[in-house]
Amino acid sequence: MSAPIIHGGGVTEAAAAFGGEPKDWLDLSTGINPNPVSLPDIPVNAWHRLPDRHLVDAARNAAARYYRSCDIMPLPVPGTQSVIQLLPRLVAPARRVAIFAPTYGEYVRVFLAAGFAVDEISGSDQLTPEHGLAILVNPNNPTGRTFPPDEIVALARRMKTAGGTLLVDEAFGDMQPDLSIVPFVAEHYNLIVFRSFGKFFGLAGLRLGFVIAADPVLSDFREWLGPWSVSGPALVIAAATMNGDTDAVQSAITERKAALEHVLHRAGLKIVGGTLLFTLVEASQAARLHAHLCRAHILTRKFDYAPSWLRIGLAPDLSGDTRLAEALRRADLA
Repeated sequence: MSAPIIHGGGVTEAAAAFGGEPKDWLDLSTGINPNPVSLPDIPVNAWHRLPDRHLVDAARNAAARYYRSCDIMPLPVPGTQSVIQLLPRLVAPARRVAIFAPTYGEYVRVFLAAGFAVDEISGSDQLTPEHGLAILVNPNNPTGRTFPPDEIVALARRMKTAGGTLLVDEAFGDMQPDLSIVPFVAEHYNLIVFRSFGKFFGLAGLRLGFVIAADPVLSDFREWLGPWSVSGPALVIAAATMNGDTDAVQSAITERKAALEHVLHRAGLKIVGGTLLFTLVEASQAARLHAHLCRAHILTRKFDYAPSWLRIGLAPDLSGDTRLAEALRRADLA
C-alpha cells in the first residue's frame, strides 16, 4: 500500500509540531458540521447486545426516507472509507478506472495499490470503453464542483453500454438534496451511491455511512464487511437523527458558512470553491498562511498537489470566527 494521505483533522500531530494542547486548537481542517446534533436516548441493549436485526431495519428505513432511495434500502457501513477499500473487488482486473479529479485522494490511492490503471480525468469526454468504473464526487471535495442529476444519469447510461459502473460519492450532498442521484439508482443497476452520515450531523467519530445500489452490489458489500459491521448505538443514532428535524441542522450550517465567508472576504482571501461545509481559498503564500494559523493553534487543510490552496471549515460559533479573523489580520504574507 502506498503512503497514507494526510487528510483533515490530525490536531494531535499539529499540536506536537506547533505547541498547545489538542483541546485548545480550533480545527477548521475538516468538512464536518462543527455543532453536532443532540444524541438520542440509546437503550442499554444497544450497548449490551450484538446489533439486532430490528435496529438495522430501523436505520435502513430511516435512510431510505432521508435519501429518497425509493424501494432500495441503503446499507449501513462503518464509514464510507471502509467501502472505498473494497471497491477494487468490483472491477475486473483488466479494466481501467476513471476518477474525476482533483478529488478525495483515497480513491486513487486504493486503486493504484490494488494494481489498477487509473486515469484522473476532468470531464466525461475523457471516458473510454476501457473504463470499468468511473468515480465522481458530487459536490466535489475540495473544489465544490457539481454535476446535475440529468448529466449523471446520462453518464451512467454511457458506462452501462460498455459494461461499466458509475460510483457517485455524495458525502457532502445533504445540504444540496436536489443534486442527489439517489432517486435514480433503482432504474440504473450500474449506479452506486455513497453517503456519509457524520459530516452533516457532526458525528464523524461515529464512523457511519450508507451505500445505495442494486441488491447484488449491496449483498457483495454486506458479505465483504462481515456480520455486525455497524454498532448498535450507531444504528439507533442514525434512525433517530434521520427521522428528526434536519431543517434546523441545515439552517445552522448555512449561518456558519455565511460567517466563515464574511471573515475570509474581510481578510482579502480569494475564494475559489467549496461546499456549505467548507470553503476553498487560493493564496500564493498558502503554505506560509497555513503555518501562521498553526502557530495561532488554528488548523486548516493544505494540499500537496495544489500548493496555493487552503480548505477552511466552519467554526462552531462567533468566538471561533473572531479567533480566525484576528489570526488572519496578523498574517504577514508580503
